[in-house]
Amino acid sequence: MKAALLFPFDTQPQNTQLIITRTRATGLDMRSLARFMSRARRQIGVKGEVNVLLTSSAEMRRLNLQYRKKNAPTDVLSFPAPESNGLAGDIAISLDIARRSSEERNETWEDEVRILILHGLLHLAGYDHEKDNGVMERNEQRLRTSLGLSSSLIERNQNFKPGKRMSKKPQRRQRPSPPKTKSKAGQL
Repeated sequence: MKAALLFPFDTQPQNTQLIITRTRATGLDMRSLARFMSRARRQIGVKGEVNVLLTSSAEMRRLNLQYRKKNAPTDVLSFPAPESNGLAGDIAISLDIARRSSEERNETWEDEVRILILHGLLHLAGYDHEKDNGVMERNEQRLRTSLGLSSSLIERNQNFKPGKRMSKKPQRRQRPSPPKTKSKAGQL
């Protein structure tokens, strides 16, 4: 019996994945998310079983407090397996935060969840954006492009101001009009 940090139960054969929902996920195509996760895992090189928990902000707050000593909900947490036993690790995602973020950023809800899965998989592969001088961010940007995603989680969070809706296309700046000059009568 293999035990992940979040899901202590008998697991399936190596390199499998499991998506568990503990909150309403209406509108998410689980098969599409599973296919995306398989493609992302191959490109990153994550070997072993990966379990994803799609849950509420309340449960994410509890997990964040329990494992990181931070009493606040967060969008994604990753739990790499402590040893190589056919298990890569677990990822937990707040669907509440994903839904809110997708609305604020004008993304689809499913794409937002994909971005969070990608971010979590990079952590399972050993990347740490808080300590790696941009290595994870560069890899996430490269992968999001190859996987058809709009922006990386790290990149977005550096530029994001909560409560402000972001447009998909950058707004073009208006050129200032040249100053109007007064013409004097009789001058050309």
